[in-house]
Amino acid sequence: MPVASYPEYPFTPKRLEVRPGIGMSYLDEGPRDGEVVVMLHGNPSWSYYWRKLVSGLSDRYRCIVPDHVGMGLSDRPDDAAYAYTLQSRVDDLETLLQHLGVTGPVTLAVHDWGGMVGFGWALARRERVRRLVVLNTAAFPLPAAKPMPWQLSMGRDSRIGGFLIRAFNLFARGATRFGVETKMPAGVRHAFEAPYNGWTNAISTLRFMQDIPLAEGDRAWSLVAESGRVLHEYADRPVFIGWGLRDFVFDRHFLEGFKAALPGAEVHAFEDANHYVLQDKAEVLVPAIRAFLDRHPL
Repeated sequence: MPVASYPEYPFTPKRLEVRPGIGMSYLDEGPRDGEVVVMLHGNPSWSYYWRKLVSGLSDRYRCIVPDHVGMGLSDRPDDAAYAYTLQSRVDDLETLLQHLGVTGPVTLAVHDWGGMVGFGWALARRERVRRLVVLNTAAFPLPAAKPMPWQLSMGRDSRIGGFLIRAFNLFARGATRFGVETKMPAGVRHAFEAPYNGWTNAISTLRFMQDIPLAEGDRAWSLVAESGRVLHEYADRPVFIGWGLRDFVFDRHFLEGFKAALPGAEVHAFEDANHYVLQDKAEVLVPAIRAFLDRHPL
C-alpha cells in the first residue's frame, strides 16, 4: 500500500540501515533546530499512531518517529537475522538518534510497549529526557494486582494462539476494533492493520507479545524492573499523562503506578477512551500536548 494512500499521513518516511541488511523506516518532521520529540509506538501499531500529533507539532518541534524493526514500513527480518527483544529495540533507537545527530535533550512521547523502549533507552541517559508524554503504556512490571490479560497470554504462551496471530493478523485486527471507543473509519483501520497482513508481516506482533517479562529470568525483566525502580527520578521534570480508561491492558493499575511515581504530572484521563487514546481523543490531546510543551520549554 503506497504511503500516499494512508489517510492523514502526509509524510515522506526516511530509511536507515539500522543493522546490516535491515532497514528501519522513520519520520523526521519539523525544523532541524527545533526541540526534539521522540515518539515511540508499541504493538501492534506503528508511526501512523502518532500522525496527528506530528502534524500538530512539526511547525515548531522536530518529531522523530521510528517504526520498530518488523513493524510499520520497516523491514521484516526473520529470527535468524534479528533478535526481537526489548534490548534490540533500545539499541535500534540509539542507532537512529546517533545517525540523526540527536545527542542532546529530548522529550519522550510513549505509547504501549513504546514506553518500555523509551524508558529502557533512558536508563543510561536520564539526564537527556527533559519532558515526558505518557499515553497508556508501562515503565515497570505488571502490577501485582493486575492479572495478565488472556488476550496477551494467548500470544505469549500458546502455540495455537501464536499461529492464529501470525496467520490471520488477529492482534492488529482486534486492536483496531476493541482498542478504540469511537469506531475507526475504514481507511484508518486498514492503515493500522495493513502492515501486518500475512505470516511474514505479522512476525513482530507476536514476538513483542512473547517478550513480555512476567518474572525474573525472562529476557526483558532486568530492563523493565530497573526502569520501574528509577521511575520516580523523573518526578522533577514536566510530565504529561493522557490515558484511556477503557484499556483492558494498560488500565487504572498502570495509570496509578505512574501517578504514584510522578505525583506532579499533568493528568488527562478519559472515561470514554480506550487503548488507542490518541486515536479516540486526538482533538483534545493534540492541542493539550502542544500547550504542555509550549509551557515547559527545554
